[in-house]
Amino acid sequence: MISGLAALARPLLLALDPERAHALSIAALRTGLVGAEPEPDDPRLAVDLWDLRFPNPIGMAAGFDKHGEVPDALLGLGFGFVEIGTVAPNPQPGNPRPRVFRLPAERAIINRYGFNTEGHAAMLARLLMRTGKGIVGINIGANKDSTDRADDYVAGVHAFARHAGYLTINISSPNTPGLRDLQHEAALEDLLGRVSAARDAEAGLIGRRVPLALKIAPDLADTELDHIAAAVTRHGIDAVIVSNTTLARTGLTDPRAREPGGLSGRPLFHRSTVQLARMRQRLPAAIPLIGAGGVDSGETAWQKLRAGASLVQLYTGLVYEGLGLVRAIKRDLLRRLRREGFSSLGQAVGTGTDEWAARDPAGQREARP
Repeated sequence: MISGLAALARPLLLALDPERAHALSIAALRTGLVGAEPEPDDPRLAVDLWDLRFPNPIGMAAGFDKHGEVPDALLGLGFGFVEIGTVAPNPQPGNPRPRVFRLPAERAIINRYGFNTEGHAAMLARLLMRTGKGIVGINIGANKDSTDRADDYVAGVHAFARHAGYLTINISSPNTPGLRDLQHEAALEDLLGRVSAARDAEAGLIGRRVPLALKIAPDLADTELDHIAAAVTRHGIDAVIVSNTTLARTGLTDPRAREPGGLSGRPLFHRSTVQLARMRQRLPAAIPLIGAGGVDSGETAWQKLRAGASLVQLYTGLVYEGLGLVRAIKRDLLRRLRREGFSSLGQAVGTGTDEWAARDPAGQREARP
């Protein structure tokens, strides 16, 4: 059962500065003040990808546990997997504070953290002390002052291949100047070729070909999706995460919407789900998608799956809905499987791809499914 302490503390956390509240949440998880005894997952929610079995499709997105402090505590809350990071090779403080802003009426957050990280060595030391066995993905990035950003990602593959359930190549944060340029055709070809070669080199050493996921922005044109899909297929990338935060501010009324940074939460749902479906249309069926952006209910998780995601991730939804959200989503997914006559979650994946792909990403202000 979700700790009653967490429910009591949530109004206090929402009253605090967002970054301070986040630090307190990490501390509570680290010390065991907030915990759970998750219900055993129904086998119908299990997802088999690569050489891994995910007990359920709900993951904690990167950005919550940036430094790899509490992955096992998060798995104890009922997540099927947890993604930690983003981590860059060298420590860096990120952007000046304040750099996180809540938009409560919109159920959204704007952040411009700028890859604040303690670096590879600090995260590796924590991973070596892990005692849990759940799936932990590691989101790797580049330092702001790097002269060869692709080399930073190669270093991340070499540092973490033996410790990760999968690795995510994050080239879509809007808060590091020039980072999203790595999504452009020539730069992407170079990057994916180099990280794939590093992964293959590590496979010869550790006896496992760690899966690589590419995390992309939701603000890409169809032609950009075309070349990303082609590059992903050509270089043997194992998954695509759609999507990171958006720079769009369509229809937002909160004055804080003018703050620079990436927007997450409910206003991202429609745009990211349309882009998810369009990427699903462009990729071979053997390359799965992970859906992120605006997941804050069983319905939004279900629509991500229908649009073509095999797994989904959340973060901002947890801020506003509380720790009970994960359990509520899993129960709702089981109800929907029964209602639709599906015997497993995989049967629902992609059943609404064409429907979602036909929508305008910016045509509805956060249309709810």
